Amino acid sequence: MTVYTVTRRTQSWYGEQIGILILDAAYPCVPGNVGNATTYTYPVRFQEVRGASIDRLLNQRDPALKEAFVEAALDLQSRGVKAITGACGFMAYFQEEVAAALDIPVFLSSLMQIPFMHALCGGSVGIITANASRLTPRHFEACNVPASIPLAIAGMEGQREFREAVLEEKGTLDSGEIEREVTQVARALIESYPEIRSILLECSDLPPYAYAVQAATGRPVFDFITMINYVQQSIARRPYAGNM
Repeated sequence: MTVYTVTRRTQSWYGEQIGILILDAAYPCVPGNVGNATTYTYPVRFQEVRGASIDRLLNQRDPALKEAFVEAALDLQSRGVKAITGACGFMAYFQEEVAAALDIPVFLSSLMQIPFMHALCGGSVGIITANASRLTPRHFEACNVPASIPLAIAGMEGQREFREAVLEEKGTLDSGEIEREVTQVARALIESYPEIRSILLECSDLPPYAYAVQAATGRPVFDFITMINYVQQSIARRPYAGNM
């Protein structure tokens, strides 16, 4: 019989492999969204970062949020998760500080996939972000994205349903309309930059529409879920079974 040992005295339950830091916001997280537990085929644990509103993170880039992010991440670590991700690409702003404070892998932003995407696909990397005007060089630098990688960026801030539902938190979300908006943005991005060879959906609210974006553009599409799944498979390897 296998003998198991307590990992941490602060840990009262087990099996949640991925910890997810969530913004202090309120809008519907549909299946496929990072903030919806049914998106995953494995257990995850959510932790809200108190006071980390969309306005404070995206618009103000408030440095005072660093302590809240570190505190929330440390709490997740103490509960036994094996790696910690975020639920907003703009959390890149605190990637370095959170990673330095923890003993487990930290990957707060979908932007961290850009070097891999470029190595895999070449060309330019197309990025569809929640708000292009708020994406700064610091976000890319914190994710170790070299300036030599060509990027083409489009934002969703000009799309009415996305802006009102997500950025302004009106309380309802028309998923079909957001799918139409993001595919429209994706098509326009490819038309303007035909050298794009891969697309990143930076925002954690956009993975539900990855299939539609790929169908509209014919490009490989990456997002938070591709990144989280990749890391999860590396921290929870399973033995192979089969026949020879």
